[in-house]
Amino acid sequence: MKKLLELKNVSLTYQTMTDEIQALNGLSFDCAEGEFISIIGPSGCGKTTILSLIAGLIEPTTGRILLDGKELSNCQENLGYMLQKDHLFPWRTIEKNVYLPLEIKGINTKENKDYADSLLKNYGLEDFKKKYPDQLSGGMRQRAALIRTLASKPKLLLLDEPFSALDYQTRLAVCDDVYRIIKAEKKTTILVTHDISEAISMSDIIIVLTHRPAKVKSIHHTDLDGNTPLSRRESQKFGFWFEKLWKELN
Repeated sequence: MKKLLELKNVSLTYQTMTDEIQALNGLSFDCAEGEFISIIGPSGCGKTTILSLIAGLIEPTTGRILLDGKELSNCQENLGYMLQKDHLFPWRTIEKNVYLPLEIKGINTKENKDYADSLLKNYGLEDFKKKYPDQLSGGMRQRAALIRTLASKPKLLLLDEPFSALDYQTRLAVCDDVYRIIKAEKKTTILVTHDISEAISMSDIIIVLTHRPAKVKSIHHTDLDGNTPLSRRESQKFGFWFEKLWKELN
């Protein structure tokens, strides 16, 4: 498969008033088109920092980040970033929230709005598009947030613990919803999570990081049965992977 994202020997050092803090040290990995990758690691090791680097919000101290073979600064419009909270604007309808990236990027054409409308229809929100965020359940809001992220047709999706604000039962259902949409739209995805079970159930590949300054400790290609996160949790291999990753992290 073609490589879509490449991190090559990426390091990041923060400057404080009194000291330097190295967050990442020689981090290298790549992501091929269509893959779903999860990044896990000890608390505070820099998982979200990696997404910020890929999104171009901060620059690495050393190393290179390539998207589709080009320097990241030349192709940030090909990225979609979904945060821990849905951050839907309460004064805008769901439809208007979904259109927001098109307005920001200056691509608010009929064709692109029609595509956004088709996402709302295909994934069960057409009847709610004139509603406001506070009229939707937490799971529906998160689905709307994903559709908003997809509306501008990004090549790469970045998910920063997007289910952490949901209760456990809703979280399981929304994981299935989000996974189904991502696979249907054939999107390459990188998920940051502290939840080992979530990483196992959703990912093709799991990257384990070391303590800070973070580097890649191991990369695992999962081979679970099932085509949804819930069904993958029932796989006979699920327990093996959980124990293996738990030991690596602890």
